[in-house]
Amino acid sequence: MLSQIVRLINLLLAALLAGNEFGTWAAVHRALWSMPTPDHIRAEQALTRRFASIIPFWMVSVLVSCLPALALARRGGAPAFRFTLAGTLCFVAMLVSTVRGNVPINNRTLELSPEATPPEEWRDLRERWDRLHAVRVVLNVTGLGLLLLGTIREKDRR
Repeated sequence: MLSQIVRLINLLLAALLAGNEFGTWAAVHRALWSMPTPDHIRAEQALTRRFASIIPFWMVSVLVSCLPALALARRGGAPAFRFTLAGTLCFVAMLVSTVRGNVPINNRTLELSPEATPPEEWRDLRERWDRLHAVRVVLNVTGLGLLLLGTIREKDRR
């Protein structure tokens, strides 16, 4: 029973993160492109501040929850372990991409003056952030899929 709770927590955290990241990619940030540059900057600044208070803890929680899931998957056999390990590595890569790519852009976004930032500078900055965010979405969704496969393979072994 404890192993099922551990796996459930891991999958819920990963699914919520992947869903959030996909939703912000597919809907939120795309919708903001229709705004005038100063309003777009203000909106991204507000989102950045809010997400900065939530997402770091959430991302780390997913990774931390992968550790006991890996231990359980090891007992579930080689395929379960390999899928769970690959999923965990996707979340590690996502976190590295976030820290090295998105966070510096987020910091720059918070420094900008909405009224004084040239639209071209803003567009270049946001396009780079959007590309990095798309990579995160792919890593999160792939990681979730692999964790699910690891859970299924672990269960098949029992």
